[in-house]
Amino acid sequence: MANIRYELIFSTLNKSKSLIDLNIHNNLEKKYEYIKQIILNNEEEILTKDEKLEAIKLLNNIFDKDKILYNEGTKRICENCQKECLAITYCEYCIRNYLKENFSNWTSENEDIDDLIRKCQTESYAPNGIIEWIPYNNLRNITYLTKGGYSEIYTADWIDGEYFQWNNQERKLKRFGKQQVILKRLENGESNNRNWFDEVRILT
Repeated sequence: MANIRYELIFSTLNKSKSLIDLNIHNNLEKKYEYIKQIILNNEEEILTKDEKLEAIKLLNNIFDKDKILYNEGTKRICENCQKECLAITYCEYCIRNYLKENFSNWTSENEDIDDLIRKCQTESYAPNGIIEWIPYNNLRNITYLTKGGYSEIYTADWIDGEYFQWNNQERKLKRFGKQQVILKRLENGESNNRNWFDEVRILT
């Protein structure tokens, strides 16, 4: 596959979204089909064939997330769990079940944090962006960056990387591989730790 120009793909997707007429494309499926046709037709021939395929792949991922997030769209029966799911490229229930089955394989050794992560995982609606506990031994090259507020900021390499894709054949989540992450080290103090926990709980 030739080099994929992702900046151009994202630019095309954003431009396509800006052309949507809400009076005509008044639901998610109509919006999706409209953007898809713009990409495929691509009259200006800006995108290569491979880039069009990648753009459609990204569009499918966005569409799947939006369908579940807004609980809108045509449902299908998952061939694995037999539940009615909204996503096309994966099943949101299979992802949640997979995460539940792995609850016993990790712990932060703090029940409040574990409960929060479990709650987030049981409500996951996509194979990426999943909240999870990262063991310290899965981090490398931890480097101090700066200090802000009540915490110190570090960068590090996460060896396994985040979940990013559901494998229908193996019925499991696939990881991205090594990626850089930002770490926040809280200063000692129960109030600071409590503030952090409350902030995360509100955001999730």
